[in-house]
Amino acid sequence: MNTEYKVVEAGHVLEEMQQLRADGYHLIQQCATRIDHGYELIYSFGRELEAQNLKITLDEDSSISSITSIFPCAFVYENEMHDLFGVDIKNIVLDYHGNLYRTAIKTPFK
Repeated sequence: MNTEYKVVEAGHVLEEMQQLRADGYHLIQQCATRIDHGYELIYSFGRELEAQNLKITLDEDSSISSITSIFPCAFVYENEMHDLFGVDIKNIVLDYHGNLYRTAIKTPFK
């Protein structure tokens, strides 16, 4: 099965989220992975039997806006991406400030 991704610029993430919410989508998951000089973020959404995936490439020294103002449940995923990968996410509604997980190494996947 091939998965298609819509590529979104980090600066447009909130606009995309607002449109998805208005179109009746709900958040399924968010994840991060390391790539050369940064991160690849995948956001997945569902509506009935339809899924949509967004891909965002983020430079290591860049930040991205939290989507918790639109999808409040995203706070868990965003704290995880911050704590484990070091992704700089601004304005998380419920921010654990690096304390969601207890790990022997700070940001072990950075």
